[in-house]
Amino acid sequence: MDHSGNERPARQIQIVHQTRYRYELAVAQSWQLAHLRPRHSSLQRLLSHGLEITPRPDWVDERTDYFGNPVTAFAIHSPHEGLDVVARSQLDVAPAPPDSPAVMQPWRVAVLPPDAGTAYEIAQFLVPSPQVPRSRRASLYAARSFRSGTPFLVGLQDFAARIHRDFAFDASATTVTTPLAEVFEQRRGVCQDFAQLMIAGLRGIGVPARYVSGYILTNPPPGKPRLIGADASHAWVSAWCAGQGWIDIDPTNARRVDQDFVTLGWGRDFSDVTPLRGVILGGGEQELEARVTVLPLAV
Repeated sequence: MDHSGNERPARQIQIVHQTRYRYELAVAQSWQLAHLRPRHSSLQRLLSHGLEITPRPDWVDERTDYFGNPVTAFAIHSPHEGLDVVARSQLDVAPAPPDSPAVMQPWRVAVLPPDAGTAYEIAQFLVPSPQVPRSRRASLYAARSFRSGTPFLVGLQDFAARIHRDFAFDASATTVTTPLAEVFEQRRGVCQDFAQLMIAGLRGIGVPARYVSGYILTNPPPGKPRLIGADASHAWVSAWCAGQGWIDIDPTNARRVDQDFVTLGWGRDFSDVTPLRGVILGGGEQELEARVTVLPLAV
């Protein structure tokens, strides 16, 4: 997604996302919900997608969720001691159009569009959500980047860069349920934590912000550093700018989202777009292994 306006061809990307559960005891029944099919957008075209589930489910339902993300629900009613889910996707990712002058207008509390439906859709990303509660600390942290007269994009990029500088990436420091306050105390975490921290700060100063789940291209161009979060699910932030629309930015790597990124879906926070979650009957202790491979394809 070239934000300078230069012409670039679409990039074709292949993704293989493997999830494996192993259970201590047999699971009698399992009900699961998967956010593993990348969503369609003006910049992202899904060429193919397949979901391989072992053992074979007794029931499968394809639909979209409240936020318009494609989801797959399935159930397994026979005893099993493991669950393997492999999602294979191939996409074209186009460059973004150039930014409008609105991104360099001085920051101000969000002015919602007059259309009631659109205004409601945006406003729901202004309020607290299950994993992004109201946080005075996050609001004050964000406000340092959005002082009076600061252009919106300048403030947004500065905020992402400060999170990248002030917080260390540490895959062992947090879990998917670690509270935001604990992330602040430890100053460590993963992409999910940094995205939700940035969202809390933006909402706290009046900027609608949503959580985006997806992937980063594994192989960087020659001479470029390997991106944090490669070979795993990734997460970043989409912030609303009046006159421009949604701007995606990655605080984990302190950069705008471009053609190296593939979007799975978005919601208020991680709980809305968990790649795979469900309920099982039995099983005892369980082990989870997830592997992601993201590769560019020649076109």
